[in-house]
Amino acid sequence: MNLVENLEYNTERSKLIIPEYGRHFQKMVDHAVSIRDDGERNRVAKAIISVMGNIQPHLRDVPDFQHKLWDQLFIMSDFKLDVESPFPITPKETLQQRPEPLNYPQNFPKYRFYGNNIKRMIDVAVKWEKGEMREGLEYVIANHMKKSYLNWNKDTVDDQVIFKHLYELSDGQIDMASEGENLTESDQFLKSRPAKSARTTSGKKNPRNTNSRGKKRY
Repeated sequence: MNLVENLEYNTERSKLIIPEYGRHFQKMVDHAVSIRDDGERNRVAKAIISVMGNIQPHLRDVPDFQHKLWDQLFIMSDFKLDVESPFPITPKETLQQRPEPLNYPQNFPKYRFYGNNIKRMIDVAVKWEKGEMREGLEYVIANHMKKSYLNWNKDTVDDQVIFKHLYELSDGQIDMASEGENLTESDQFLKSRPAKSARTTSGKKNPRNTNSRGKKRY
């Protein structure tokens, strides 16, 4: 009966500050905070750091990693642990400071199925000097655009449509329609798609692959 009464439930326990280390680490840190003797408290803190480093032994001797462990120790103690740290103690306000939001590129292309990389390739191509190298790059870009279009449309597309889109995306600096170019046939792109698994058809198993174990063979 006493064993049942002494059980601890997670709902009754305090919230873990760094859950990755677990409940026992948090109890060790709380014990270190409660020690009154300065020498004993410093000794226990170093022992906790040593155990924390054992979790990742290949990094425990790296100075930057050691500094991180001490920061984590102070965080788990809610900065109440008064010990001599070999590294400058990072202020609580600095560790709790929210990072600056990242400036994600906000691109809203007209033809999203081509992707942003195609537009970047076009911007590079228009900066090249006209000649065979640029013509080759333009042809590769147009072919890639056709492949991307077919992945989106899954049917077929006329080369003139690709040339028109390329003309628009390049601000009129690439005009392959007037050059009479022919891109790779749509069938070639469609053939290169991975075939559907022979095991399933519309979510059903292929009857030819059913297990024949136990059947008589004549």
